[in-house]
Amino acid sequence: MQSAFSSTLFLTILLAIGLGFFLRAASKDRTTIVDVQSPLPPLEVLKGISFWLEDRGWKKNGGNVEEKVLIFSGNVASSAFLVIFLSCLGGVGSACLGLVLIQLYPSLSWWPLLLAAIGAPLAGIIYRIKSKREESLEVKLLSSDLSDMSILRIKAHRDELIAIQLELSESLELSSENSLLSSPI
Repeated sequence: MQSAFSSTLFLTILLAIGLGFFLRAASKDRTTIVDVQSPLPPLEVLKGISFWLEDRGWKKNGGNVEEKVLIFSGNVASSAFLVIFLSCLGGVGSACLGLVLIQLYPSLSWWPLLLAAIGAPLAGIIYRIKSKREESLEVKLLSSDLSDMSILRIKAHRDELIAIQLELSESLELSSENSLLSSPI
């Protein structure tokens, strides 16, 4: 019977490690660089992207005229759903660990169940702190200002690049070699 509880303890610890890796992955920086083309003139494309970004809450943070770069910045907030979900996972996982410890060491009485009171808010707090950060978005014009076609290099969080592809690809006729919607990461 003791070996069954020991293996359950081992599995519970593995679940805690999995939760730790999930927290790490959920708050990981996913900045990506994509080259985008458009048959429209560069000024029209840059204005369209700038207005769209400002409507989404991004703020112009300067740029460099010689290098033809526009820089935007914005704050990324944590997902309220993920905070609640991870808090629940942390609480249930901690309670399970407490129950296994009670079975392995009955002399501890009910004290290991207090781990649930620690684990529940801890997972949500860790996610909220790690995922809240300031992000930047850079748009660099690779083609000349006077050309009929625009070639841009955009460096941004993967989710923003997907939003640009979904919302601006038709109006600004944007295209790129590889679609972000089909990439595995």
